Amino acid sequence: MDDNRILSSLTEKYPELKACLGDIREAYRLLRECYAGGGKALLCGNGGSAADCEHIVGELMKGFASPRPLPAARREMLIAAWPEDGAYLADHLQGALPAISLVSQSALATAYTNDVRADMVFAQQVHGYGRPGDALIGLSTSGSSANVVRATQVAKALGLRTIALTGAGGGELGRLADVCVRVPFERTPDVQERHLPIYHALCLLLEEAFFP
Repeated sequence: MDDNRILSSLTEKYPELKACLGDIREAYRLLRECYAGGGKALLCGNGGSAADCEHIVGELMKGFASPRPLPAARREMLIAAWPEDGAYLADHLQGALPAISLVSQSALATAYTNDVRADMVFAQQVHGYGRPGDALIGLSTSGSSANVVRATQVAKALGLRTIALTGAGGGELGRLADVCVRVPFERTPDVQERHLPIYHALCLLLEEAFFP
């Protein structure tokens, strides 16, 4: 499946997203560069967008539309290390695009919210995990979620690529992020319903690029 086919399928199902195609392509370019350089993606959002972060990690860290078998060299490495179990390990591992959902760290998140500042809970993790060349994906229907904005500020200072998925207005994230995909809707349910096919398309594009 080539880039044009994936994005054509997206806009056939969701014609209103034609207005976002340029930004979707740019988000894909930034993520492709991140992974080509050995980087990882960090993701943050609140409520339904937090669930989207978990969903995206699930599509990136294992096979999505293809099984992603291990390269021969990695398979041989496992078999050399574990002659009895190496083939089993290799048969049940898949190629991964490294991604971390910052919403999953419940002990850290509650401690930081209680002890420091709630709006810095994602920013602290970007500070700890992020390295130049990584990518931060922030999801916010309003584009103004304070904890996502703070994370984006820290990410830009540290040299991460920054991508935002928002509603029509874009909010503060629209100004800050390297690329902002603004879904042309205002209501939270309408925006979130379109975020899903957008990030599915991005995951398909990345899988096709790195696991053809």
